[in-house]
Amino acid sequence: MQPINEINTMQKRNLSFAQLFNLSFGFFGVQIAYALQSANISRIFATLGADPHQLSFFWILPPLMGMIVQPLIGLLSDKTWFGKFFGRRKFYLLIGALIAVAVMILLPNAGNFTFEQGVWLGLNAAMWFGLFSLMFLDTSINIAMQPFKMMVGDMVNEEQKGTAYAIQSALCNAGSVVGYLFPIFFTWIGLANTAPEGVIPDTVKWSFYVGAAILILCSVYTFLVVEEMDPQEYAEFHGLNKKAEEKEPSESKSTSFIVRAFLTVGLVQFFCWAAFMYMWTYSNGAIAANCFGWDGLSAKDLAFQDAGNWVGVVFCVQAVGSLLWAALLPKLEHAFGNKGAYAISLIVGAIGFISVYFVRGDLMLGQFLIPGKYVIFLSYALIGAAWAAMLALPFTIITNAISGSKHMGTLLGLFNCTICIPQIIAALCGGLLLKYICAHVQAGMLVVAGCLLLLGAASVLLIKEKE
Repeated sequence: MQPINEINTMQKRNLSFAQLFNLSFGFFGVQIAYALQSANISRIFATLGADPHQLSFFWILPPLMGMIVQPLIGLLSDKTWFGKFFGRRKFYLLIGALIAVAVMILLPNAGNFTFEQGVWLGLNAAMWFGLFSLMFLDTSINIAMQPFKMMVGDMVNEEQKGTAYAIQSALCNAGSVVGYLFPIFFTWIGLANTAPEGVIPDTVKWSFYVGAAILILCSVYTFLVVEEMDPQEYAEFHGLNKKAEEKEPSESKSTSFIVRAFLTVGLVQFFCWAAFMYMWTYSNGAIAANCFGWDGLSAKDLAFQDAGNWVGVVFCVQAVGSLLWAALLPKLEHAFGNKGAYAISLIVGAIGFISVYFVRGDLMLGQFLIPGKYVIFLSYALIGAAWAAMLALPFTIITNAISGSKHMGTLLGLFNCTICIPQIIAALCGGLLLKYICAHVQAGMLVVAGCLLLLGAASVLLIKEKE
């Protein structure tokens, strides 16, 4: 197989499927780590003693760190070259993966730090340890994740970018499925799914341990097999030499067009990512109450911990639904354009979110009694439609708007703020909405999420794709 750095960059030759796959394979391991974080953080902090109205506050740190780290990694990697072995982006990929592995081993052991004397600002020592571990985990995941997006932008021509991001999306969803299913798999093979009060169950601990092992293996594989372009090849590939810039000034996008693209797509992103923040935060409590009969009192109850495993399963269903919808997206784009496909996907996702509230107990369908925990599969499969669109269409629109820029990494890092800022705002507002709008019913927060997606679908109309 021809190494990527041997490609005649002036011709922008197509890469083989294996080369495109290798560029993103490490993303599979990174996404396992992200899935474990998404599906288990609320469960972990509730087990450590957090009040449901506090849960959203623990979700502030991940997007906050992403907002700081991803533009910084983009800026630094745009300006550095560590030689043929470490490359431009791969260096940060490896550093992020190594830190993430260390934190994934430490985080699920936060319960070992619980003691009454450690209470400060309403949080015990275990929650403080977990909070700082979460901060470092998300920071390291962001450091490792951003290079994969940048390497596709760096090394893939315009014709193949859609295919490259589709491969990345598929690996993303596959990693999510594996990460989401780990806790229920370890319960099935006999590990304990409950533990003394304030201690994280073994099923969750071993999920993080095994996820850490897969993360480092996948990241090292991509690090070793991918060879990035040196600065000269990169400049030739993207036409960044001064003579080309002087001869073709008319081909660059206007600043006003790029700013408008960032603002309008960012508005849609605001509603979408706020909605998913509430899904990650409140799904455990909503499913525990609606499908497992949890009384809402103690997180150490078997009903709550079983629901915690089931959250992984329904998130897995969401990932599968996302894969299926992603296969349908090209046809929707052909029929309705990028904006039409985007809006339709968000509306379908909104229906999924709102329907979660109405899945209460079992469903009688003719002579068949379907347990509520299976009925809810349909809701999360529909949510997957919105997720598929969110992974693909914003980056398609934005990368087209900034195509040819020598600041690609920095701009993509800044665009990531449209993912992070809405999550921070949603986390700050979550406790108040739960108390005053949803009357302490966590399933009500998923209705709020559905309404946010509908606002996102309406905002799609403001996007202007062409200058």
